[in-house]
Parts: sequence; structure tokens; C-alpha cells
Amino acid sequence: MRRFFTSESVTEGHPDKVCDSIADAILDELVKGDPMTRSAIECCAAYNTLFLTGEVSSRAEVDYEQIARRVIREIGYTSGDFAYDKCRVITLVHGQSADIALGVDASREMKAGGEGYDLLGAGDQGMMFGYACRETEELMPLPIVLAHRLAYRLTEARRSGELSYLRPDGKTQVTVEYEGKTPVRVDTVVVSTQHDAAVSQERIAEDMRTFIIGKVIPAHLLDENTRYLINPTGKFVIGGPEGDSGLTGRKIVVDTYGGRCPHGGGAFSGKDATKVDRSAAYLARYICKNLVAAGIADEVELQVAYAIGVARPVSVFAETFGTGKLPDDVIADIVQKEFDLRPAAIIDTLGLRRPVFRATAAYGHFGRSLFPWERTDRAADLKKYLK
Repeated sequence: MRRFFTSESVTEGHPDKVCDSIADAILDELVKGDPMTRSAIECCAAYNTLFLTGEVSSRAEVDYEQIARRVIREIGYTSGDFAYDKCRVITLVHGQSADIALGVDASREMKAGGEGYDLLGAGDQGMMFGYACRETEELMPLPIVLAHRLAYRLTEARRSGELSYLRPDGKTQVTVEYEGKTPVRVDTVVVSTQHDAAVSQERIAEDMRTFIIGKVIPAHLLDENTRYLINPTGKFVIGGPEGDSGLTGRKIVVDTYGGRCPHGGGAFSGKDATKVDRSAAYLARYICKNLVAAGIADEVELQVAYAIGVARPVSVFAETFGTGKLPDDVIADIVQKEFDLRPAAIIDTLGLRRPVFRATAAYGHFGRSLFPWERTDRAADLKKYLK
């Protein structure tokens, strides 16, 4: 049976990703000064203004505006009304709600006499998802992997000067054709890139085929019927926050699995690891990747759900879409036996008291080996369940 699936990505200069990058850069600086920082930074960028808000409780003292301007410069906005040294920055950040802190500082289990990893309660209620499959060496779906690689390649070509007319904003999209569960070809590639006004659309189209798509998508996945849509509107000179407003957390599907897996809880960027909508999603990915690497299933989706102020999840659900070597309910039991899902344990397992967050803000939180939740160090041990 033929079917088609599409995923998109965006570059670090996309207005939403500008906001995510600033939020996570602020978080990293706070964590450097105080690993116990509580943070939920939100950013909004529009035309010539950046608005910083949210809740922070930390012993670290950082200059929010200076960090924001540094990030804007590093991304590449050095001219125009949103230039790092020209845009207006408005800051309104306050401390974490005392009512929320009550549940995070001491979980329901700790108040009942618990100890150790019972220390922290979940920072909010909600459900989080993890996913892994065998489509790529990263154990990620092929469409989102290719879309991210195209977006990163746009940035790489811009930063190196290889395509000096490129500007920071850009979007990519890849449609993959499947036969059953097997990806067989790329049906459509969409690349929209901000550019200097002087360059022709003909050159952009040729360069995108040669230097971007041709460098990223394996030739065996392309054929004479593959469609290429390059800057479909015909012009993309005005970009970034000058062209469209940006907001933290608005690219949650880009951040995760490209639509292949549900997204629960909330957005990631700007939030410290006591917020399980970030940390538990990272652990769920870690668990799924290790289950697939162990051969327990070829495709796994995992849902965990929490109540605010309670350390242990209220539910754990596993789905293997018929690929599991064990029943799904047995796999869910294995997850709870082998992995500690309490927030304090998650933080310890993944090393989330360190400044690891800025690197996640663009090109996906999953599927990149630099992150600790991408390790498969539990796979060998999990194989015991197949004996």
C-alpha cells in the first residue's frame, strides 16, 4: 500500500526559533550560575521589538537583554530593524509562583515520608510522548530527519559563505513515499530561504538543487518524478521577526517527531528540567530509542502522564504498532521496572542540571547524538527480556 508522509523544519533564523534560542540561552546562563534554577522563560519577537517574560527563581544573576542581543547577533541578524544592536528589548520576568513551588519543592510522596528521588514533584500536570523507529540510523522517522538536515545545510551554506546571498530565515519540508512501513522515495521537497534582494530566483532554484538538496538527500531516494518547490512565492527578502512575529514554543512538532508521534504536555524551550513537559519527553525518547536498539520492537511510542506535585507518573502507556516482540502491556511494565520516571531521577539520569539547552533550540530536540537522551546505553541490558 502506497502512502505519503510529510514533515517540516525551520532554520535558526525563523522568528519562532529566534525566540526558542534566546529562551534556552538564558536558561543555560542561569543554570551555569545556579544548577537548581527554576525557569520558564517566554519570548515574543515582532518587527523591531523583543519581549521577554516568564518566571525565574535562581541565585544566578544574568543580564537578560545582553544575552538576547548576543543570540540575535550569533544567528545573523546584524542589519535591519531587528538587528541585535538596534531592536528594542522589553523585559518583564518575575519569580516562580509560590503555589507551584510548593509541589515541586516537596512531592506528595516526600510529604508522606518518601526519600531520595521522591524529593521533587512534577512541575505541572500533563502527558508526554516519546518515539523511536528503525527508518534511519538515528532511529527517527525519515521525513523529519531529512527536513532537519536541509534546514541545517541552509545555515551551514550561509555561515560558511558558500552561498553568501542567503539570510537567516528559512523553512524546509520533505514528503516521503512509503510502501507499507518502508520509505522508498522522496516525492516532494520544499525549500523556502530568505535571500539578498539582488539574487535571481533562477539562481536560487539551481543552487538549492545543487548545494542544499543534492548534498543532503541520498540520490537513490530521488527520481525523475520528485517535485522541487523552491521559494514558491517567488521572493523571500523580508524575513525573521521583521517579516513575521515569533513566539517561544510554537514549533513543537518541528522540535519532536515531525508529526509522526503525538505531542503532549507543552513546549520545551526556556523551561528547566523540573518541568516534566520537557524532561519527561526527553526521557521518553531515551526509553523508546533503547527499546528499539534492543530489538524489543521496531517502532515504539511511549506516553507518560503526571499530576502536579506528584513524583511518580499517573500512567505509562506503550504502543508498538504490531512490531513488538513482547505484548505492549508487558513493555509498559518493563519501562516502569527498568527506568525511574520521577523528575529528580530523570534529571540525574540525563544530566539536566547542566547548560545543555541552547543546542536543542533549532534542528530538533531528538535524533542528534550530542544529547544525552540519544544514548543507547541501556539496550544491551534490555535484551534480557527477549530470552
